[in-house]
Amino acid sequence: MTRSADDMPPALNALWRTVRIGYQAEPKLLLVSFAMTIFTALPDALLALWLALLADGVIDGDRTQVISAALGLAASSMLTWFLKVILDRTQRRFRDRIGIALEAHVANLQASVPTIEHHERPDYLDRLSVLRDQVFALDHLFMSLFSTVGWLVRLAITVALLMTIHPVLAVLVVFALPTVWTATWRPGVERRVEESVAVHNRLSRHLFMLGTTAPPGKEVRLTGNGAELTKQRSEAYDRWYAPVAAARTTTALWHALAWAVFGSAYVGAIVFVAAGLEASPGSVLLVLAAGSRLSMYVGAAVGELGFLRGIWLDSSRRLGWLEDYAAAIDENADAEIPDRIESAIVFENVTFTYPGTDKVVLDDVSFELPSGAVVAIVGENGAGKTTLVKLLARMYAPDRGRILVDGADINRMMTADWRQKLAGAFQDFFRFELRAETTVGIGDELRVDDRPAVKDAVNRAGADDVVDRLAYGLDTQLGPTWEEGVEVSFGQWQKLALARGFMRTDPLVLVLDEPTSALDAETEHALFEKYAQSARDDEVLTDGRVTILVSHRFSTVRMADLIVVLDGSRVVEVGSHEELMANSGQYSELYTIQAAAYR
Repeated sequence: MTRSADDMPPALNALWRTVRIGYQAEPKLLLVSFAMTIFTALPDALLALWLALLADGVIDGDRTQVISAALGLAASSMLTWFLKVILDRTQRRFRDRIGIALEAHVANLQASVPTIEHHERPDYLDRLSVLRDQVFALDHLFMSLFSTVGWLVRLAITVALLMTIHPVLAVLVVFALPTVWTATWRPGVERRVEESVAVHNRLSRHLFMLGTTAPPGKEVRLTGNGAELTKQRSEAYDRWYAPVAAARTTTALWHALAWAVFGSAYVGAIVFVAAGLEASPGSVLLVLAAGSRLSMYVGAAVGELGFLRGIWLDSSRRLGWLEDYAAAIDENADAEIPDRIESAIVFENVTFTYPGTDKVVLDDVSFELPSGAVVAIVGENGAGKTTLVKLLARMYAPDRGRILVDGADINRMMTADWRQKLAGAFQDFFRFELRAETTVGIGDELRVDDRPAVKDAVNRAGADDVVDRLAYGLDTQLGPTWEEGVEVSFGQWQKLALARGFMRTDPLVLVLDEPTSALDAETEHALFEKYAQSARDDEVLTDGRVTILVSHRFSTVRMADLIVVLDGSRVVEVGSHEELMANSGQYSELYTIQAAAYR
C-alpha cells in the first residue's frame, strides 16, 4: 500500500518506540544512565537550602546550624561533581553504543523496504533527507529526555523550597509557562519550514557534489561549467536558507518576549519576600538563590524540551513513519509463493505512473508470459520495458490492474519471499566496489563466499575474460579509490553485474534487462541465444521458469518463444518472431530496419 508522507505516528507513540529500540539495544546502560541523571539532580537542587540555613545560622549565632549547613554545602558540591563525572562517562558509553544501534536500524529499514518508491518520490526524499541529517545524532534524544527529567526534578525541589517561605511563590512556575510554550512551539515551526524548502537544500548538496567529486569531474572541466555550478549552488542554498532564517528570527523574538514575562515575575517575587513578608535574611537568600536557580532550571528544562520537541521528537516521528512505511508494504500479504509456475504470469490491465509525475508509463497493459517460455520485451527507449520488469520485481505496485502468477496476485505475496524466486540483471546496475568474488557473490547472499558457485555464475554470464584480466582474479579489489583497487570498463562492470544475476540457479523468473547494452548487436544476439538455450533445458522446463529478455534491439531477440512489443506505454503486438514478421506490423518494420543497419 502507499502511505501518505504526512502519515506520521503521534509524538508520544514515536518517542516510546524509539526508547524501546534503545532499551532493546542497551538495557543496562539505559537504566543506569537514567538513574544517574536523577541522582545528580538531587544534591544540586539542595544548594539553595544549605545557603539559607547557613545565612540564618550566622545571623542567629547558631554554631551547630552553621556547621551542618557548611557540611551540607560541601556534600552537595562534592556529590554534584562526583556524580556528574560518573554520569558523563556512563552517558558517553551509552551514546556510542546506542548511536550505532540507531544508525544501523535506520539503514536497515531503508535497505529492507521492499519497494524503491521512497527513493524516488520527492515528498518522501525530503522527509528522509531530514531524517538522515538527524539520525547521526539521534542518540541525543535519550540524553535530552533524561536531562529534561533531571531538570524537572530540580525544578520541583526548588518550587517546594520556595513554597516553604510562602505558597504564592509557586506562581513563578506559571509565569515560566510562556517560555515552555515558545520553546516547544518554535522548533516545530522551524522544522516545518525546513522541510518545505528541503528540495533546495538537496539541490544545493547535489550541485556541491557535482563540483567536488570525481565521477562528474571530467565533464564539468571539459564544459567549463564549474563557475556556473557554484553560482547555482549558492542560489539554491539561499532559497533554502532565507525562509529558514526568517522563521528562526520570528520564533526567537516570541521566545525572548516569554522570557521577559518570567524575568518580571522573578523580580516581583524578590520584592514581595524582602519587603512584603519581612522575612529573615536566610529566607531572602533562599528566594535569591532558589529563584535564580529556578530561572536556570526553567531555562535548561525549556531548552531541553525545545530540543526534545523540535529535533529529537521530530526525528522519532520520522523514524516511526519509516518503520510504518516499511511494515505497510506487506501488511496485506496473504498469498502463497508458488514452487513452480504451472500456467503463466499474467499482466492484467496494468496501468502505472511514476510517483511525483503525471506521465502514464504503462497504460492498460495486458499479456501473458507462459510457463517455461523465453519471452522478449522490446520497444524503443522510453516505451516502458524496464518499468514492466520493476513491477514484476515488486519495486512498485501498479496504479491499476494486477500481475498474477497462476492466478495469485504478486502484490499479495510477501515481497522478500517473492524476490527469492527472481534472478537477473538490470541495465542500471550498481558498481559494487568490493573484491570481484564478493561483487558477483552478493547476487545470492546465502552463497556469497561460495567460490565454485561464483565461478559458475561468471562462466554462465560470459565474464571469464573479465576475471582473467584482473591481476588477482576473483581476489582483485575493484575500484581505483581503494588500496590496490583497479578500475574496469563499463562493459566489464556490466558483465560482472550479469554474473551477479546468475548466482541464483533455480529462480522462477530470470530477468535480463538490457544486460549487454554495452556490447554490439551481434554479440548481444549470441549471448541471448546462449541464455535462451539454457532456459530450455529439461530442469528449467520442469520448474516452469519464465526467462525475460529486455532489449531495444529488435534484431537480437528473434530466438524468443514470445515477443512483446511496447510502444507509447501500450502493448502493440505479441507473438513469435515468425508470427510478427508475417503480420507486417511495427515489429516487422523495425526489425527489418535494425537488421539492415547491423549488416
